[in-house]
Amino acid sequence: MEFYSSHPKLLVAVDSIIFGFNEYEHDLKLLLLKRNFEPEKGNWSLMGGFVSPNESLDGAAQRIVSQLTGLDKVYMEQLYAFGNVERDAGGRIVSVAYFSLLKINDHDSELVKQHGAHWVSVNELPELIFDHQEMVEKALRKLRIRARTQPIGFELLPKKFTIPQLQRLYESIYQVPFDKRNFRRKLLAMGLLEKLNEKEKETSKKGAYYYRFNRQKYEELIEKGFNFDL
Repeated sequence: MEFYSSHPKLLVAVDSIIFGFNEYEHDLKLLLLKRNFEPEKGNWSLMGGFVSPNESLDGAAQRIVSQLTGLDKVYMEQLYAFGNVERDAGGRIVSVAYFSLLKINDHDSELVKQHGAHWVSVNELPELIFDHQEMVEKALRKLRIRARTQPIGFELLPKKFTIPQLQRLYESIYQVPFDKRNFRRKLLAMGLLEKLNEKEKETSKKGAYYYRFNRQKYEELIEKGFNFDL
C-alpha cells in the first residue's frame, strides 16, 4: 500500500563541493566537470546525481563522487538543502549539498582526469550551472569558519612544514594576505607546534625551520577548554 500516493512526487539529488589543496602549488582548488547530459550539457558542474530509492543521502554522495571522479572514501559533510522551485530547468528537484576538503597530493590526479574531472583554482572558477555557485559560496563560508576554529590546515600539509607554508595555505582558504609577524606570533603562542632542528632551503638561502603539529597536546588542551582561534 502506498500511504502517500496522493502527494506529488519530486526528485532528490546530491551535489558535492570538493575542495582540494596542493602542497606544491599552494592553491585552493575545486573539483569540477562538464555535464554530459541535458539540460546544461557541456557546462561546468559540481559532482552531482540523483539519490536511488534504496540508498541513503550519504551513500548516494559517496557513490556519485566515486563514479564521476574515481575518488573513493572521500570524507564529506552535509552542508545544506537547496530547494528553490525553479533551481533546476529539468524539473522539481531538491538537492542536498555536501562538502569536503582533501589533500590533492594523497589522491591519484591522473585517475581524476581519466574520469573527465578537473581541479580548478577557486580564483579562476568558470560559470557554473543552476545554483552551484551559491553552493560553492556557502561551502567556502563554512570552510573558513572551520579553518578559524579548528586546526584543519595541519592535515593538508606534510608532517613537517614551515610557517610560511602554513601561512600560504590559510591565505589560499581565505583569499586574503596575512601579516607575517602577526600570523607567526599568534600561531606560536598556541603552543601546538614542535620546532625541528631542520630547515627548508629550497625557497631561500637562509631557510625556514620545519615544525610539526602536536595533535596529542591539542587534544589535551581541548579537554581543558582551549579554543583554537587563528
